[in-house]
Amino acid sequence: MKVLVREPIADAGIELLRERFDVDVDTNGDLAAKIGDYDAIVIRSATKLDAGMIARADRLKVIGRAGVGVDNVDVDAATRRGIVVANAPESTVISAAEHTVGLLLALSRHIPQAHAALKEGRWERSRYGGLELADKTLGVLGFGRIGQQVARRARGLEMRVVAYDPFVAKERYRELGVERLETQDDVLGAADFLTLHLPLTAETAGSIDATAFARMRDGIRMVNAARGELVDEDALLEALRSGKVAAAALDVFSSEPYSGPLLELDNVVVTPHLAASTEEAQDRAGMIVAEQVAAALDGALVSNAVNIPSIGAEDLEVLGPFIPLAASLGRLAMELAGGRADRLELAYYGALSGYDTRLLTVAALNGAFQGRADQPVNYVNAPVIAAERGVEVVEERRRASRDFTNLVRVAVRSNGDELRVAGTTIGRDNRRWLVSALGFELEMELSPRMALFRYDDVPGVIGRIGTLIGEAGVNIANMAVSRTNRGGKALMAVSLDTPAPPELVDSLGEAGLDEVFFIELGPE
Repeated sequence: MKVLVREPIADAGIELLRERFDVDVDTNGDLAAKIGDYDAIVIRSATKLDAGMIARADRLKVIGRAGVGVDNVDVDAATRRGIVVANAPESTVISAAEHTVGLLLALSRHIPQAHAALKEGRWERSRYGGLELADKTLGVLGFGRIGQQVARRARGLEMRVVAYDPFVAKERYRELGVERLETQDDVLGAADFLTLHLPLTAETAGSIDATAFARMRDGIRMVNAARGELVDEDALLEALRSGKVAAAALDVFSSEPYSGPLLELDNVVVTPHLAASTEEAQDRAGMIVAEQVAAALDGALVSNAVNIPSIGAEDLEVLGPFIPLAASLGRLAMELAGGRADRLELAYYGALSGYDTRLLTVAALNGAFQGRADQPVNYVNAPVIAAERGVEVVEERRRASRDFTNLVRVAVRSNGDELRVAGTTIGRDNRRWLVSALGFELEMELSPRMALFRYDDVPGVIGRIGTLIGEAGVNIANMAVSRTNRGGKALMAVSLDTPAPPELVDSLGEAGLDEVFFIELGPE
């Protein structure tokens, strides 16, 4: 497979890729003419991959963005084509947090202004006296990775830290010694210093506006090293001129490069989008994105994909073994349902119910639609394919499981009929185990090739099935039998060492059985 490194990344990242793939480092030339030759591309912020460019990338499997944002990539277009888009969100956390603290200190002690005055020959000690950060209240809006690292450092400076982020657990605030406030307005009203670490969304864009400034304490000092679009710059300009905001430090702007009126104010500290610009962050980003690209090309889990549900390392340790199980159960359920589905229901029982199971659901969809679409199906586009086919996807979590610590159940509904399969993992090596199918309870390890037979529970059927399979030269590796009640219906499940030849399928279909299924679940 071929990888194009379109923009510079760390040499170590390039070497990691070259150990496994054919890599071209080409930062010039006509990208449109060559992108179709590559299975992966590595970019930074300068390369624009819009829908038109992505449409030319016939072989592309992964786009690696060496940095945090993916604004320069049409993620929807990539997702529809099954292309993984991965970035390096952790790469700049420390750099951005340190830059934020540097701007806080610059604000409190007027460092840039005093520096400029002295360079011009003016010794102005009295003019540039400052404030101590100790015992002041720092308000943090957005308590994700960067916000938490800023809080750590601010606590080290003996600041009181208050924060608001509805998506962060209360325990995390307590661990860091941070006071969790109930609303954004509560933070605005409590802070002596304010720092923004919000994501840019339709709700947050322009949210620090005239109304927000009115809710702040008089003389507040503000830092924005997140996204320029979070702040209404006209409202900020007015607040700075009026003294409502005593000073502001800005690393980002709504339009960059910035050359507007904020630069004319002496109480504004500015840097040209430098928060992530450290050698360590840039090297880290290159290595991380190289690892993500390699994982995608190898068919492994891409932990930093922006168009696949991602989970943290700790959750992955618990959920990881259930990803292949969910994929196998999705494939099995859809095969047993004959490929027809109006609704797919994913249910998670036991300890699993306490985790974010979206990735397991995507794995089940990936399994369900294998071989049933006019394009390759993967973890990226499986939800899109389900939506395009009008298949409703529903998740359900239940704390209790009667017989198992953890259980995954997949139900396929079609025209009022429902078909269920369920499974779990067993042992230290997390073997995938089928525990129910077609209304029967059974215990059998899932395997790449399986056959299921439903029939009347009468003497001789099991022997007849085994004989026909043996006569076809196919070895049965494992077998399980279940029945509803004596003399009722029974289910026989077998795992096979080799594919069933067509004549075996035909002969079993004529053997008087109710239902016969031969299913390929793929590699172990």
